[in-house]
Amino acid sequence: MTDVTQEILSNQSGAPNPVGLDMKIEVMVLPVSDVDCAKEFYQRLVWRLDPTLTGVVQLTPHGSPCSVQFGGKLTSAAPGSAKGYVIVSNIDAARNTLLTAGIEVDEIFHIGTEGPVPGPDPEHRTYRSRALFTDPDGNSWVLQEVTGRLPGRIDTGVTSFGSTSDLASALRGAAAANGQPEARLGPADENWPDWYAEYMSREQNGQVLPKRTQPMT
Repeated sequence: MTDVTQEILSNQSGAPNPVGLDMKIEVMVLPVSDVDCAKEFYQRLVWRLDPTLTGVVQLTPHGSPCSVQFGGKLTSAAPGSAKGYVIVSNIDAARNTLLTAGIEVDEIFHIGTEGPVPGPDPEHRTYRSRALFTDPDGNSWVLQEVTGRLPGRIDTGVTSFGSTSDLASALRGAAAANGQPEARLGPADENWPDWYAEYMSREQNGQVLPKRTQPMT
């Protein structure tokens, strides 16, 4: 029995895990009745078509670490029985983009104190605003606007950016925060990436942001 197998069995028995086993969801399998039709639909969403095994189609949304697969005999589930969430930072812009691509998307609603309310959340509070769409088989997707991760939903030991635009935005934020003390204290030296990295990591993980009180040396 390998060490990894022993660790997994130990976890299943309820014993504490002293190491921590990294697990990343890689693929969601969709049950579809027509592979070519499903492929055409998801390509209209501009999801990347990935190289994979013959007879299996895999596509990945821009900025997503998780892909979808369909085709062959990947699942015995009934076509149209799957449901997933697609996270976006601006639900109005995302919905308009899908409509322009010919994708039918329901009207935006948000979660109020007494249930769904038409229209996006007035303050665009995170996780509140949603819109629904389906693929040709009826597999359903929920567009959900996430403007910030709630405490407890972030692994503070992991920092990642899903796309170059996300990284560029984080760099701009760090640069703006760094610019004010630079004006008072003088320009940063060649070690500026250290402070930027710390700022960007803490910002993404919802931690207290660092402050520059003296030039970096």
